[in-house]
Amino acid sequence: MRVALFLTCVNDTLYPDTGRAVVKLLTRLGVEVDFPAAQTCCGQPHYNTGYRHEAEPLARHYSDVFGPGVASGDYDAIITPSGSCAAMVRELYPRMGERARAEGRGDRLATALAPVIPKTYELTEFLVDVLGVTDVGAFYPHTVTYHPTCHGLRSLGLGDRPTRLLAAVKGLELRELPGAQECCGFGGTFAVKNSDVSAAMGADKVRNAAATGAEVLCAADNSCLMHIGGTMSRLQVGMRPVHIAEILASTEEEPLV
Repeated sequence: MRVALFLTCVNDTLYPDTGRAVVKLLTRLGVEVDFPAAQTCCGQPHYNTGYRHEAEPLARHYSDVFGPGVASGDYDAIITPSGSCAAMVRELYPRMGERARAEGRGDRLATALAPVIPKTYELTEFLVDVLGVTDVGAFYPHTVTYHPTCHGLRSLGLGDRPTRLLAAVKGLELRELPGAQECCGFGGTFAVKNSDVSAAMGADKVRNAAATGAEVLCAADNSCLMHIGGTMSRLQVGMRPVHIAEILASTEEEPLV
């Protein structure tokens, strides 16, 4: 199987180790991973802030980079370690196409996006649903609590896929997070426009995480982990935010974190 890694702009800029972990993990599972260098932002910040038309060129570019007929050949799947960006493609790209049609601009956008929408997977759903694995051969001797991010929980419906993967990691003790389904308060531009509310929600999330006594708070989206990690630092909580890909890629022979 040959897949493309859609790393996302947040990971590419701030968390490249997550991308390396995805490549290491998938390669270990026998998947050929390509990284199209022309990839850019999926357009989510623009769309969520009300600039839908400005997001359309980025959506078309996503299709140009990952869709059929690309120079490097067609991909079996497009994998991203970000629930929010996967939700942008799977949930909001179809809406963009429908809105363009309703505005009398034809079907060109919807047609361009149609091939890439069903091929885009968040990492944990690709592992469980497509590869059919929960034990990925990982070793991570730490106590961990898992935060299900809003896009993964509500838009993608990831359910227990991430926790099933974590439960199969050797040496890992998984502890339940109180109030797990509550938002961490990041919400992209929400954190900027409503900073006081965002900070209060983040503090609630961190207090709940600290109550578990776990060493690590894990999630499947680094944007949320960035917000939570910053709150941990300000509140001087002795926990580490770690992306699930980095845990799943870690082995006894080659520990990552």
